[in-house]
Amino acid sequence: MTAQDAVAEGTAAAPPMLEITRGTATEEELAALIAVIGDAYATEQAEATVDEPRVSAWERTQRPLRRPLRRDIPWGRFSGRG
Repeated sequence: MTAQDAVAEGTAAAPPMLEITRGTATEEELAALIAVIGDAYATEQAEATVDEPRVSAWERTQRPLRRPLRRDIPWGRFSGRG
């Protein structure tokens, strides 16, 4: 499976793309550019973390609030309707 196949299936992130739109760059300049951008991308990816939501022991042991009473359903003879 190639990286393009993985991206098409949604199983992997697309690799960073670089496109030169003007001018002519030497191989050394392109190598330096790729190294700098690749390092910046790796640093940003390593620092991009999501804080795990913290649930306290109190919240974990509490039952959820009960649902509100449904006033549209009559209960026995005490429906309140005449």
